[in-house]
Amino acid sequence: MTSTNTSVFNLPDDRSAKQSPALVDRDEQHLALVAAAFDDAVSDLENRLVDVRRQAGGGGQSALDRDQEITRLSTRLRQLRRATLDVCLGRMVGQDGAVTYLGRMGLADREGNRLLVDWRTPAAEPFFAATHARPHGLASRRRYRWTQGLITDYWDEAFTADGGDLPLALDDDSSFLASLGASRSDRMQDVLSTLQHDQDAIIRSGSKDALVVDGGPGTGKTVVALHRAAYLLHADPRLSAGRGGLLFVGPHQPYLNYVADVLPSLGEEGVRTCTLRHLVPGAESFGEEQDARVAALKARIDMIAAVEPAVRLYEEPPTEGQLVETEWSEVWLSADDWAEAFAAVDPETPHNEARGVVWEALLDLLVDKHQLDDGGPTADVIRRALDRHAGLHDAIGGAWPILVAEEVVGDLWSVPAYLRHCAPWLTSDEVRLLQRSEPQAWTVADLPLLDAARLRLGDPEALRRARRRKAAAAAERAHIDDVVQHLLETDIHGDSSLAMLRGEDMREALIDPRIEQSGEPDALGGPFAHIVVDEAQELTDAEWQMLLRRCPTRSFTVVGDRAQARAGFAESWTERLDRIGLSEVRHATLSVNYRTPAEVMDAAAPEIRAVLPDANVPTSVRRSGLPVRHDHVSALEAVLTDWVDADSEGTAVVIGAQLPFAHPRVRSLSPILAKGLEFDLVVLVDPDALGDGVAGAVDRYVAMTRTTRELVVLTSG
Repeated sequence: MTSTNTSVFNLPDDRSAKQSPALVDRDEQHLALVAAAFDDAVSDLENRLVDVRRQAGGGGQSALDRDQEITRLSTRLRQLRRATLDVCLGRMVGQDGAVTYLGRMGLADREGNRLLVDWRTPAAEPFFAATHARPHGLASRRRYRWTQGLITDYWDEAFTADGGDLPLALDDDSSFLASLGASRSDRMQDVLSTLQHDQDAIIRSGSKDALVVDGGPGTGKTVVALHRAAYLLHADPRLSAGRGGLLFVGPHQPYLNYVADVLPSLGEEGVRTCTLRHLVPGAESFGEEQDARVAALKARIDMIAAVEPAVRLYEEPPTEGQLVETEWSEVWLSADDWAEAFAAVDPETPHNEARGVVWEALLDLLVDKHQLDDGGPTADVIRRALDRHAGLHDAIGGAWPILVAEEVVGDLWSVPAYLRHCAPWLTSDEVRLLQRSEPQAWTVADLPLLDAARLRLGDPEALRRARRRKAAAAAERAHIDDVVQHLLETDIHGDSSLAMLRGEDMREALIDPRIEQSGEPDALGGPFAHIVVDEAQELTDAEWQMLLRRCPTRSFTVVGDRAQARAGFAESWTERLDRIGLSEVRHATLSVNYRTPAEVMDAAAPEIRAVLPDANVPTSVRRSGLPVRHDHVSALEAVLTDWVDADSEGTAVVIGAQLPFAHPRVRSLSPILAKGLEFDLVVLVDPDALGDGVAGAVDRYVAMTRTTRELVVLTSG
């Protein structure tokens, strides 16, 4: 980010008066310092990274520390290299005359002078929280609007009569309202500099327990969810990746694509983002459950309870013993021995990983039964022989088999007696209803059961990897023993420092811990310290269990709108969350629609209130001047062609029909996949075809409220 003499202000002709030197020179000078400080910081980090990489790798903790430092420096360097001057959001002037510039990240010069204050720090809070009624100690505030690395507008607000004794450009428009009219792209636009005080208050709320953020379309729920994730990671040390980290759950993949740039632009690259489908490998291809009765059964919490007895059937010790022969003796492995080995398993250990515990316990018992003589084999020799015993491996394979989630759940849908045993609360009709000819023809309704089975069973390959790690660690220990022995034998002077190597603790310290720790952990398996869930009104009770299992602290941000629940949402948030296991809940409400013009909301509100009279329909803050257009479905191509020709920017979506032609700024989506997104133009085709009842009304309501500017409704009548 090299500083130049070129102005960073590039205002259009109709705002040229705002580019007066008296108004912008101070900012020009400060932003030049910011650019220079970024260049210095990049140079310093590059040099430090080279130095750390040149350090000897070593072993043990020092190697881990070196790797972590390289990761930390590399992450910060990527952030700085990606940064442009638009990291600066604006400035605030205190009533004491202090001028503070805010940024997406903090920045200081070589002398330690603070050039940018990170927006998440307490010092930055007045910038977002100040209102004329409560200025929070501010005299004035300036917000920038950046376009392609240049300031194309800015807005000043004065909270005192003198505004802090700095020249201000006071106009009638607010920066936030001006941003609402900007064209949309296929990625969420920058909104940090225009956060409103009600949104910022929710973002900065603590992470203890669960916080529900309820708001209708266009109220900024997604903005709040994303910025809250970035804020909490900065403000709450419990949420660092090393202590659990934060998981962000969105409704579908187009949504994740749309918001993909937001968290990195806020300086956070370590947030895990996913949909519920991502929690189960391969679930992206699962279809919808066609039978509503089956979907309703699988959405219940009690169906997940069937997983535990389904697995327990495979964890019952044999009732008969067996003779185990070795080249030295024959020993009897009794039913009581099997029971003792099974009892060694911690109930929290996943089934497949617990098999290794049972195996080691069996080996302990069998070694103890061998009589050790001075001239005979040692306990280690006997144990290694038993570890290779084919008959014993066959026995453990039958007594504690490795299980796969898909097979366990698939058996529930294909073996009625198995399902009746595991879910005795089901009626005979319900058992028959859940059976299917292809047991592993998975649907989205199966996600909670598959997920519960996967977490209960653990990785089928865990035992094999553990044996490989054990063998690698043993080989390294043997190698170190050889090296140490050679050093001691050649130490003709009796060096006291080499004598330390005789100690077992010193030898263990030389082992590279990464060998023992290596593996392939499930990145989305948790546990997480906090989970943010957007469009949470759509989650079933069973789907909620997928998230609760991953967050034992019960620290959640729950974002949604009861009026946008396709299956209906008759309860309050408190009742619903208490039923699924979240009893400590705080509430925040967003009631102002910043996105959707009033003309569109006037047409959309009756759609949802026809089925949900108490729906929380937000109030729009602006009008677009464009009435909702109505036409015949045959006009679809003409509507899109006219829009493409007239608007060189922005995005459009067709809901309810396929595109008549391909264009990079026009998409076709269902109401479900459009949820959480926004477009300049929405063309809703044949809205009555979306169905009756709550689901149909919600789909029409969601579709209509995706627009930031214009809605066209095409019907076949």
